[in-house]
Amino acid sequence: MAARTEQDVVRSELRWSIVVGLTVGAISLAILWAGLVRFINPPSNIETIDPNSVHLSAEFNEANLGTRVENGQVVTRVVATQFSFAPQCVVVPANRQVTLRFTSPDVIHGILVTGTNVNTMVVPGYVAQVHSVFRKTGDLLMPCHEYCGLGHSQMWATVRVVPEDDFKPDADGRALCEKP
Repeated sequence: MAARTEQDVVRSELRWSIVVGLTVGAISLAILWAGLVRFINPPSNIETIDPNSVHLSAEFNEANLGTRVENGQVVTRVVATQFSFAPQCVVVPANRQVTLRFTSPDVIHGILVTGTNVNTMVVPGYVAQVHSVFRKTGDLLMPCHEYCGLGHSQMWATVRVVPEDDFKPDADGRALCEKP
């Protein structure tokens, strides 16, 4: 085996430095792209709420639950309690940014909307928020995926995704699930 000169070692180390630099750069660009373009971010918005008075809060009172259009933004609010979601069905438009906001007054729940990126924990005392764009229309199952007690297996709701042309909020900006 031929002896390597110092110049060969320096060239080899330079090549590896370039490979490592390009790899780190590609990973950094992928993280920036995911966060800024695809809105895939770690949960960093810590928002608290008094779990003993969720139903009295301005945001999560019964009249404000479900889907509303507020300042052009579609916002859906859901309260997860043992062993149901309020409301049981929410309607959202397809191909439009939707903000889903969840809270719980009692125990930890998990929210998963089948076939989407919506998957979060709902912890009493906190507001969980997820942004999503629903691409396919139809009824999507939203079960609780965190064991919350004996009635856990019956805890589910429906997210009804309708074509944007069929999404017609009322004069107050509220959109309700209609019977199929």
